[in-house]
Amino acid sequence: MLAKAVAGEAAVPFFTLSGSDFVEMFVGVGAARVRDLFKQAKEKAPCIVFIDEIDAIGRSRGKGQMPGSNDERENTLNSLLVEMDGFATDSGVIILAATNRPDVLDSALLRPGRFDRQIGIDKPDIVGRNQIFKVHLKPLKLSKDIDSKKLASQTPGFAGAEIANVCNEAALIAARKDKKAIEMIDFQDAIDRVIGGLEKKNKIISPDEKKIVAYHEAGHAVAGWFLEHADPLVKVSIVPRGLAALGYAQYLPKEQFLYQTEQLIDDMCMALGGRAAEEIIFGKISTGALSDLERVTQVAYNMVSIYGMNDKIGNVSFYSSKQQEYNFNKPYSEATAQIIDEEVKRIITEAYQRTVGLLKHRKNELEILAKELLEKEILYQTDLEKLIGKRPFKHETTYEAFVNKQNEQDRLDLEKELVKERDVPQVTDAPPVADEDPASMPTGSEPT
Repeated sequence: MLAKAVAGEAAVPFFTLSGSDFVEMFVGVGAARVRDLFKQAKEKAPCIVFIDEIDAIGRSRGKGQMPGSNDERENTLNSLLVEMDGFATDSGVIILAATNRPDVLDSALLRPGRFDRQIGIDKPDIVGRNQIFKVHLKPLKLSKDIDSKKLASQTPGFAGAEIANVCNEAALIAARKDKKAIEMIDFQDAIDRVIGGLEKKNKIISPDEKKIVAYHEAGHAVAGWFLEHADPLVKVSIVPRGLAALGYAQYLPKEQFLYQTEQLIDDMCMALGGRAAEEIIFGKISTGALSDLERVTQVAYNMVSIYGMNDKIGNVSFYSSKQQEYNFNKPYSEATAQIIDEEVKRIITEAYQRTVGLLKHRKNELEILAKELLEKEILYQTDLEKLIGKRPFKHETTYEAFVNKQNEQDRLDLEKELVKERDVPQVTDAPPVADEDPASMPTGSEPT
């Protein structure tokens, strides 16, 4: 997107190609193509050259190479390095490149004089998503209840392409239902489609399995509802989606960069709510908690071995940002590895026991929610408030924080405008003064 914007604004010749265009099995072809590209660019200078997916030729040299072999990719990279900042460098050619793997690029490619300015493009926050939604909503015919701020708050972690996909899916859903305009429910269905996959209402599920799924998802919902640091629930569904999901509970995570121990523990308890509900109600467990257990295990290992959130291991992190992709050497001893495994098992066991105790205490709410799910299949946050009461913890959601911040900013801007208007001196036009006739003046006076 940035490259397209630069191409439109630069008003100079713009060369665009992919890194894979230089990759050939024949010796010398890639380097020759690099030389031909820069020869054309110098003839058209000033100009811009954009290389997409540069990691195809820009990977670090010497890794994964057999002794005595001749790597064609290295020759191509060497040719590119020389053309960018060699002995005979010419001005007037600007090089832009893009990659999703900056960690694998050769250090010589990133030094000053070559790609010396590196711009990291992260996924947009709620403010950025709001602006992106406004762009993609312009050509669509919308109903009056569409709020871009609410859509931005319901799509955390979405990139621009996913937001465009949501708008396109919402338009298709509305068209299938012969609607004159796209409504908010269409956007919610589109978000579910992008997150969870295609809805499969015709999937054959036995009544027993459907009952297990209902109590499993109700366990997630009830556990998250009564845990202080858990993310607020948006909806819970037992409609099958995608290849394997028989149901899901959707939450609205708060956009934050730092997590405390209590938040991670509550998140683990919420993920274990489905397995705990199955054990309480049926006295048996099923394979439906696979993704939950995978997530819980990963969080527990990160707490112990990466974030230093364990008393036995202490403030030690075994994570290295410079480690290779395939690293078979552990930076700790076998004894430490055993302690890590024991602490991870202890953390998960304590979280599970806490979740079981919570759901036993809230078994009545669990039954109510599961029976309503079996009847309606989809429940929203407002439905949960009617069935089991309001959440006992009041936290400002991302949408509320964003709207309140916008309202506060609008209020401050309005106050500034009022202050400016009050401080500006009011200049009024005085009526014109008529010229005085000397003949009409009293005797003994002179015109001034």
